[in-house]
Amino acid sequence: MHILFIQTGGTIDKDYPKKIKGYNFEITEPSVKRVLEKINPAFTYEIKSLLKKDSRDITDNDRKRLKDFCIKAECSRIIITHGTDTIIETAKYLSVIKDKTIILTGAFLPERMKDSDADFNIGVAIGAVANIPFGIYIAMNGIVHNYNKVKRNLKNGQFIESK
Repeated sequence: MHILFIQTGGTIDKDYPKKIKGYNFEITEPSVKRVLEKINPAFTYEIKSLLKKDSRDITDNDRKRLKDFCIKAECSRIIITHGTDTIIETAKYLSVIKDKTIILTGAFLPERMKDSDADFNIGVAIGAVANIPFGIYIAMNGIVHNYNKVKRNLKNGQFIESK
C-alpha cells in the first residue's frame, strides 16, 4: 500500500518557536513526518507540503489548488492534514473527486505538544484509508465520517455524525 500525505497546515502542524514571543506561531515541517518516523510503517508513503496556512486563512483558490493536486496525483490513497476550523468546507470542495479515497484529519493541539491528539488522528486515518471505498472522509475523535455526514459540536469541539 502506498499513501500520499498532503500538508495544508492548521493546528496539527503549528510550532511555537522560542525565538518569537507572545502567541505567534509558524507552520513548519509536516507533523506526519515526525509521526511516521516514530513507527515502522508497513506501507510506502510520500509527503507533500502544499500549503502552510491556518485553516481560517485557506481560500477557495487554495482549495482549488488542493483539488487539482489530488486529481493529478497517481496515488489513490490520500491523507490530508488540515486545520479543524474549515476542514468540513475543504472536504465538501474535494467531493467532486470520485476515484480516490481521501481522508482529512487534524488536531486540537499541535503535534509537538505532549497531550496532542495528532498521532491518534493520523493513526485512525492511516488505518482507514486502505479499508474504505473511494470517497472523501474526515477522521477526528476516533471516528471516520463521510464528509457529508459530519458536523462539529461547537460546545465541545468534537466532530460527530450529522443527521
